[in-house]
Amino acid sequence: MSYVWEQRKLSTLARFAKGSGFSKSDFTIEGKSIILYGRMYTNYETVIKNVDTYVNGNSEGIYSMGNEVIVPASGETAEDISRASVVRRPGIILGGDINIIYPNEKIDSEFLALTISNGQQKAEMIKRAQGASIVHLHNNDLKQIKLIFPRKSEQQKISLLISNIEETIAHHQRY
Repeated sequence: MSYVWEQRKLSTLARFAKGSGFSKSDFTIEGKSIILYGRMYTNYETVIKNVDTYVNGNSEGIYSMGNEVIVPASGETAEDISRASVVRRPGIILGGDINIIYPNEKIDSEFLALTISNGQQKAEMIKRAQGASIVHLHNNDLKQIKLIFPRKSEQQKISLLISNIEETIAHHQRY
């Protein structure tokens, strides 16, 4: 059975927000989990499963509700910041310099993170990133990305397939 894929600007499929910044004095060995944008380049894959950075227990900030897609707002190159991850768990603070995308009911979060991190949508993000020594990508840039997607059940099947492939690769690398 074949389904027609739709094409829409991301602005029609999601809400957007920005993470909040913290100073070095806020960081602790334990406390509330926080995702730092710099760790998106080194520690996190498409789906963020474990967070190993923490801030003071009474810190304010933007908390994940679960299933947000996050994109770095700055980095050294346009290619670096043209990546996305899903925050599955609620209650994690989303740090500064992070663009937050809250997809609507038509879009699977993992599919969104995969599709905007690869292919045509990644090329669009790279093209929209601005700056010389530090490159920036704003929510207004992300809103303009043209997302191509099937119905949600197909998105979930695609995400599961990619996830299984990634797990198999990781298993073989550990072996």
